[in-house]
Parts: sequence; C-alpha cells; structure tokens
Amino acid sequence: MPVLAAAGCRDFFVAHWSEVPDILGLVPPENIAVLHGPANATEADFARATGVRPVLNSLHQVRVWQESGGGACHLMVDTGMNRLGLSLSDLSDPALAALDVDVCMSHLASADEDVAQNEEQRERFEVAREQVSARRYSLANSAGIALGRAFHEDLTRPGIALYGGVARAELDGKIAQVVRPEAAVLQVRELQAGDKVGYNALFTARSPLRVGVLAMGYADGYLRCWSGIGSFDWQGRKARVLGRVSMDLTIVDLSEMPDCKEGDWLAADYDLPSAARQTGLSQYELLTLMGKRFLRQSGD
Repeated sequence: MPVLAAAGCRDFFVAHWSEVPDILGLVPPENIAVLHGPANATEADFARATGVRPVLNSLHQVRVWQESGGGACHLMVDTGMNRLGLSLSDLSDPALAALDVDVCMSHLASADEDVAQNEEQRERFEVAREQVSARRYSLANSAGIALGRAFHEDLTRPGIALYGGVARAELDGKIAQVVRPEAAVLQVRELQAGDKVGYNALFTARSPLRVGVLAMGYADGYLRCWSGIGSFDWQGRKARVLGRVSMDLTIVDLSEMPDCKEGDWLAADYDLPSAARQTGLSQYELLTLMGKRFLRQSGD
C-alpha cells in the first residue's frame, strides 16, 4: 500500500474486516473500503470507530449501517453478475435516500472477454447512476480498464494488473512482471545415473547430475502442477524442476550452474500470463495461492 500510495493511488479496497487493523495508518482511513460490508452492528461500529468505509451490498446492510448511526459509505449495485450488490429494483427503496454515498460501484463479470454482457452491464450501471446519488461512480476492474473510457467512470479498481497480471490482450506488453517468488537452496546433491528423485520417483537421472533442494513447495502455493515443467532462475540461468513438487520442498537441476550453492536464492519463473498457460491455473490463483511463509518485500 505505501508503494501504491506513493505512485498516486488514493482508494484501497479489502475484502474482510479482519484485514483492516494491519493497514490502518498506511493511508487515511477514509481511503480504505471493506467490500463485504457490515453484516451486523459490531462490524458497523468497527467501521465508524476506525473511519474506514463500508461497502453496502444489500438492503439488510443498508439498515445495519443506518441503525448504527450511518455516515459516509460506498454502495455496490449488481448489474448482472449476481454476486454481491443491490439489484436495480432495490434502488427505489426509500432507505437509500438517506445514505451518504461516496462511491457507487458495480463489478464486471466478463470484461476479459469480448461478449455482449460487458455493454449490457455498462448500460445497467448508467441506469443505476440515475437512481443513486453519489460523489463518484466506479465500474471497471483491470480488464474493464482496457474496454475503454466508456467504462472508466470516476474511479477504476485494478486488481490483478497491479501485480503484473495481463487481463486482456490490449494490456500485453504494457504491464511489467512485479511478483517473483524466491526460495533458498537448502542442500546440494550429486546424483549418479539411475538415481531417482522425489515422491513416486517421477524423475530418474540418466547421467551424473547436480541438483538443489529448494525451501518452497505446494504448502507455499507452488503447486504440484509445476512438477517436471517449472523452472527457476539464478543469475540468468535456468534450473528446471525435477520430479514431483513436495509440500515444503522442490528439487531443481543445477547442472548448468556449478557455482550455485547452499544458501543462494533462486527465483521461480512466474510471469503470470505464461505461468497460467503452463499450469492451467488463472493468473489470480497463481497469486492468491502464495502462502504466508513468503516474506513480502519490495525491490527495484
């Protein structure tokens, strides 16, 4: 968040109330919004005490917010995804007239595809704009930004694009990779021809081979689908994954890097679009699967 704030981002969205304490103080609290909204008075009181903005998704949440004292909030309108948000028919409810809505928003369901639903949702959102009085309006996610200015409204909400994900072809070549999972070499082994590697012996050395055991596995989100197809980078050289990825460990071929030793760090080849094609996972899954054992740090 500090990096994004320094780059010019002013509005930040989290899903759960439990995420708020860790980010209070990084930006003004009124710039933080909780997408799941206040399910009860306790959550509404927490929003008011901290100054963060709740996103109201239903008439129930509207009542919870008003009964707890009200105040500035955001409002989610469903325009066709049938996930969170008030339906267009809900917008005529008298309870909404008393709301102090900062951002009225909706979410595009298929912006990564060229389908009629995108324009249908945009048109429905225009109907919502006529019924909901708000300071700002927001519709576009990462893929929606690439659909053009008609979808931009007052505030865009990029998600995957902030992390190097390419949600539509128009963004290809314009978004740089920014996430690089790294793991340390725990042990270096010298294999002989016929030696088997990892669970179920999926790989057998055909000749003498130098391998490294890395401190990363599927418990960290580096899933078993990388077995035999993944690779790691060290000083511009590639170390391919050998055998099956374990829960906490991955074995790689160090034969092209004889100077790589225990304690050195290798970076997983994790360019999101190409990694998604290799594994069948979405770019979103590739990121959200990463566990809490990774130390998050920014770099040049």
